[in-house]
Amino acid sequence: MAEPLHVDRYDDGVVLLRLDVPERRNAMTEELTAAWTAALDALADDDSVRCLVVTGEGPVFCAGGDLSWLADSGSLSTDRLRARMLPFYRAWLRIRDVEVPTIAVLNGAAVGAGLALALACDLRYAAPQAQLSMPFTSLGIHAGMASTWLLPEVAGLAVARELLLTGRVVSGQEAVGLGLVNRVFAAELLRAEALSIAVTVATRAPIATRLTKVALASGGHASFEAALAWESVAQPLTMATADLREGVQAARERRAPRFTGQ
Repeated sequence: MAEPLHVDRYDDGVVLLRLDVPERRNAMTEELTAAWTAALDALADDDSVRCLVVTGEGPVFCAGGDLSWLADSGSLSTDRLRARMLPFYRAWLRIRDVEVPTIAVLNGAAVGAGLALALACDLRYAAPQAQLSMPFTSLGIHAGMASTWLLPEVAGLAVARELLLTGRVVSGQEAVGLGLVNRVFAAELLRAEALSIAVTVATRAPIATRLTKVALASGGHASFEAALAWESVAQPLTMATADLREGVQAARERRAPRFTGQ
């Protein structure tokens, strides 16, 4: 049987995860979920990883949850369904816990939980014709996978209300204006452009980058004073690193810095 998930490692610290279940439009099957969990387990302890990128093989990013689960739901109690769904949510949303920056590359449709996966990443890039949607209510089901948190966090409450209440499909091009994705690139250039951005992220100072990710997690700081309190600790911490000295020296010598995470 073909592998449902491919892990590509690059010398610059970029890791690309490719969802590859073409017959299910890259839906989150049990096999793909298990492979995803194993991959994140392996990457969590890998200090060489500087940026994590996720995309879909073929014309679809991710069609969301495996709809065959819905056909079985009527025979299960609410408690048993909750016991089944919560570990599933947590498995896929572990990408939020990755310490390095994460990028979703939306090569095609991102539907329901598939869009939630993309929203859980730090950055999103899409093909203009990619189709983004949260069609939960049209299926007679409430949103899942923290969609009611992730959508408002990324695009604001007004956009979240419209997409969740109507289930309408948004193109990659429109998604930029709504704040759902950062930029669009032509389909044939999308992966290369996103990987180029990933390389840029990966070449920045690792300690400063990870601390910046923490600072911006869950919508950023609760207040202006909280931001000052965090930065008054985080910035001096990075000022004591070898990477700061390397960054300053590289700027003086007008060359690219070589950060080591020290």
